[in-house]
Formats: sequence, structure tokens, C-alpha cells
Amino acid sequence: MILFTEDTNELVQYKLLILYILEKVDIPMTNSEITQFILENNYMNYFMVQQFLSELVNSKFVEFSTKDGSEYYHLSKAGKDTLVYFNDRIPQHLKDEVDRKHEDKKIEMIKETQVIGHYFKKSDSEYIVNLRAVEKDMVLLNLSLSVVSSKQAKLICNNWKENPHDIYKKVVDLLIQE
Repeated sequence: MILFTEDTNELVQYKLLILYILEKVDIPMTNSEITQFILENNYMNYFMVQQFLSELVNSKFVEFSTKDGSEYYHLSKAGKDTLVYFNDRIPQHLKDEVDRKHEDKKIEMIKETQVIGHYFKKSDSEYIVNLRAVEKDMVLLNLSLSVVSSKQAKLICNNWKENPHDIYKKVVDLLIQE
């Protein structure tokens, strides 16, 4: 029972927003991650998040699985279908905001845990730089470069770690040009 709001449309909108967030993230999230994202952005309070998440699981719109002792939530087929059907009930400004904040969060996550850049000296005049990006246990990019100095190698690694999203996009765009 919600104590702070009585508008049924608003309650539905909150549940749809949770479904939308899970769809955008596209990887299973823990309860803490979902709650943190929603609270950081002031979409609803803690108790509402927990209630709605529980209701979405009970109604089979959201499923969860256990991995390494943690429960991960993800959108079920019924949740995806519901979101497609009722997508217009979520205000566009909220969807745009979630999209933008999710993209920022995704870039942050990539920088922190899934972007690797290192180098080693192969000979007096050659350094090998290895750049790697991994998402959801899938290697997105694995690139080895030969450069002539440690200065170049350090610069490449630093640039990669600071801006992996743009570099990855530029590499892919260049490679798929016709």
C-alpha cells in the first residue's frame, strides 16, 4: 500500500519507469544498483522502489537470478512486451533523462572495470600497446599496436582509459565505412 500517492496512473508510470531502466541497462542489475540509480535521480523513494520491484517480480514482468551469491534482476519477455505496449505512458522527458544518465553511467562503468590499456617493451625501439574493452563477458575490442617509444605507449594507454567510448566508436565507424 502506497501512503504518499493515490494516482493510479502515477503508480503505473513508476513501474513502467523501472521496466524502462532495466531495458536500457540491458544487463542484470542488483537490487542495490537499481535502487541507487532511482534514488540518485529522485525518481521515487526507497520504499516505493522496493514495493514496485517486488510487485514486478511477482507479476513476472521482472525476473531474477542468483550469481556469486547476489540476486540480479532483468526484464522478462512479459516485461519487454508490456514496455513496448505502454511505452507512451512514460513521459518523453523522463525517457530522455534515463537514456542520458544511463549512457553516463555506462561510460563510467566501462572506464572503471572493463577498459584495459597496458604496454610493454619488446625491444630498444619497439613497444607493444594492448587495448581492450569488455562488456558483459564479451570482448568488444582487442587491439595491439606497435609504437616506437614509451612516451607514445603511455599516451595511447592514457587516452584509451580517459575516452574509451569515443575511441571505440571512431574505430568502428572507420572500419565499417564503405
